[in-house]
Amino acid sequence: MVGALLTVVTLTVMQLGLALLIRNALVDAAAEGARFGALADNSMAEGIARAEDLIEMALGAGYARDVSSSLGSYLGHPAVVVTVRAPLPLFGLVGIEGGLEVSGHAAIETLD
Repeated sequence: MVGALLTVVTLTVMQLGLALLIRNALVDAAAEGARFGALADNSMAEGIARAEDLIEMALGAGYARDVSSSLGSYLGHPAVVVTVRAPLPLFGLVGIEGGLEVSGHAAIETLD
């Protein structure tokens, strides 16, 4: 009985760690995509492509299906916002499609 309980607790902690690893990788890719898309000589489409490439390298193509970009405001400054929607892993890598949404922000660079 105690062994089964310890096994369940161990697997639950490992699953939480996997979910946090995936979330952190997505946040990093979204932020890098926003920074890349906010550069003066780049477009938002290039920022999306950069975020998708990073996600595909780190987690696989299944997590890079829904990446979008928009212009917005962050802390009162014009910014590029890259948003990633990906599956929230509940059992291994299988989970709720679109259950995890993260965004990265970067101030728009100008040459003025």
